[in-house]
Amino acid sequence: MAFLSRLQRLLQHSSFLPSSHFISSIRLSSTLTSPKLFISGLSRLTTDDKLKETFSSFGQLLEAKVITDRASGRSKGFAFVTYASIEEAEKAREGMNAKFLDGWVIFVDPAKPREPRPPPQQSQSQPSETGFTVNKTIGWTG
Repeated sequence: MAFLSRLQRLLQHSSFLPSSHFISSIRLSSTLTSPKLFISGLSRLTTDDKLKETFSSFGQLLEAKVITDRASGRSKGFAFVTYASIEEAEKAREGMNAKFLDGWVIFVDPAKPREPRPPPQQSQSQPSETGFTVNKTIGWTG
């Protein structure tokens, strides 16, 4: 037991481990180029209203949207928040990054532009006389 407490004290005062201030400054190193923020680490119970309530104290909030699964309607654990200005977004980022929301630690980062997706490919399979569709990679489906 004494060994563990000595080890803990040694690790706390060690210069080998980066401080939490150093870690949070790495995460905040990039500058904002748009007033849109990406919020990750959200609880599955966090709603749009709770997000608006939490982030509205940093400035004029234009949009706060928790991203949900199409099929189940449940939160995917991330959201986007848009402010009227980049300065307000920067204040929100500094104020809410690595803070607790609904019992979970959230991270606030600049939102990246959405990457273009290729158009969906049309299926080449044709139904047979019996009404079944043949998929050459998987087999037949009814």
